[in-house]
Amino acid sequence: MRKTHLFSALLIVVLCAMPHIGWAQQRLMTLDEVFSLAEQNSVAIDASRLALTEAEQAIVEAKTGRLPDIELKASASYLGNGTLTDRNFKNATNIKMPHFGNNFAVEAAQLIYGGGVVSNAVAMAELKREMANINLDDTRSRVRLLLTGFMLDLHKMQSILEVYDRNIALQEELIADTKARSREGIALSNDVTRQELRLQQMLLQRKEVENTARILSSDLATTIGIDPTTEIIPDKASLDIALSATDENYWQSLAEEHNANLKRSELAVAMSERGEKLAKAERRPNIALVAANHFDGPITIEVPVIDKNFNYWYVGVGVSFKLSSLYKANRTIQRQATATERSRRELDDTRQRTSMAIHADYIRYEEAYFAEETNRKSVELAESNYRVVEQRYQNDIALITDMVDAANQLLDAELQLSISRINILMRYYQLMATVGTL
Repeated sequence: MRKTHLFSALLIVVLCAMPHIGWAQQRLMTLDEVFSLAEQNSVAIDASRLALTEAEQAIVEAKTGRLPDIELKASASYLGNGTLTDRNFKNATNIKMPHFGNNFAVEAAQLIYGGGVVSNAVAMAELKREMANINLDDTRSRVRLLLTGFMLDLHKMQSILEVYDRNIALQEELIADTKARSREGIALSNDVTRQELRLQQMLLQRKEVENTARILSSDLATTIGIDPTTEIIPDKASLDIALSATDENYWQSLAEEHNANLKRSELAVAMSERGEKLAKAERRPNIALVAANHFDGPITIEVPVIDKNFNYWYVGVGVSFKLSSLYKANRTIQRQATATERSRRELDDTRQRTSMAIHADYIRYEEAYFAEETNRKSVELAESNYRVVEQRYQNDIALITDMVDAANQLLDAELQLSISRINILMRYYQLMATVGTL
């Protein structure tokens, strides 16, 4: 009796746990919600955001070049005895020295004119910050395109599953009808087997699509930083957006303002030009206000040495100029000029490649509309053909193989139509990503 009760209790526990085994929590999500989670949790976006922070810190660092340089020196030393000789190194005399030496100094310099080194360094740092900002936007766009692909693929899998469900139900009705005809002696038992074989193939194909959807959902959940076991259900309403009816020229002009590659190339030209100015600054003198205070001891410039401390200070204007820059800086300037010209050529190449990419994406976008219209017509023809063959089959005019062929054609046509609209959306989002507005 106790064993029976124990078995019953275990059975109840297992049955209660079964709904949770292998079942993921479903979550209906819009595309904007997915983008928002990626903004918070994407590792790629976070890395680009840190790069932007680093670039902003570099600007602050570059601006410190405008601040005065202040140096504090302090030293204590042991002085050995000195030796005094004639000019012919004869008659050496030992000179006793105070053995403790000290030196304290404070020196300050404020740059007045540095040939534009500091201002150009700050401008270069600001350009690098702008580059980091562009990279962040580009990373965000690439992540969004990836997430959009996940969402649209999930939507596609759901649409395909719906098509399979309809056709599986239709196939089950056909099997029931064929079995009834077999019992009446009108159809062969082999006809039933053929229909059941097709049903099993459809069930297998449906299972493969379902598993693909699970994998996509897990990858999407991992990318946006939520539990990978969550089953994400795309909100179809959020994906069914109104597509703008614009021509290719609109997208080409939009890319001039938003395309990340173009903006990076333009910045590269500006940075090369700034590099030329920095190179030319090497040929200019540096002028600075200087001030210092020294407190030294003992005074060793006298013999015998004066065992006292000596304090002195000064203020003035300092000018420095590297004579070597007259023959060294020219090569650097030439190299920077070549780099600038190369950047301009690369900008032209980027503009050309971007224009070609937009042209190709726009053609594929139009092609997706044509494919949808073609597939819609194919479904109409397949449905018409299925009805005719079904009627002929019911009247014992068509063979079961004709019925199977018609059903397969209808299934293929419906599958193609179910993904046509999603392909249009994917082409549209791809076009937005290429332009830089995703």
